[in-house]
Amino acid sequence: MTLSTVRLLFVIAGIYDLVIGLAFLLAGPQLYDATGVTHPNHWGYVQFSALLLGIFGIMFFAVAYDPVANHNLMPFGMLLKLSYTGLVAYYWVSIDVPWLFKPFAIIDGIMFILFYMAYRQGSSPTAR
Repeated sequence: MTLSTVRLLFVIAGIYDLVIGLAFLLAGPQLYDATGVTHPNHWGYVQFSALLLGIFGIMFFAVAYDPVANHNLMPFGMLLKLSYTGLVAYYWVSIDVPWLFKPFAIIDGIMFILFYMAYRQGSSPTAR
């Protein structure tokens, strides 16, 4: 994976997480209503998760800016993607999960694989 590909991957990941985080932070009730998902007993759970996504989005921009210097941050991104994908997959298989969350799990699973590929490059991806 080239350095420019790694940068592009993490820019896309940063935008993706920031947009989703902002959407759930600013319009959580509307998203839940539009997709028929039962509201949580407190919106703070959703808002905290949304803010964490925003923080990770900013971190992904840091990785995109300098993938070599910020190579140490990639495992945290992989853990985020693996955590979300794993939880949704578990509930999807065991008791089901609302459709609102399934596309994000698939996309995050793909991102996990791509992050892993970028990380395996070591701290010096090929510069092209």
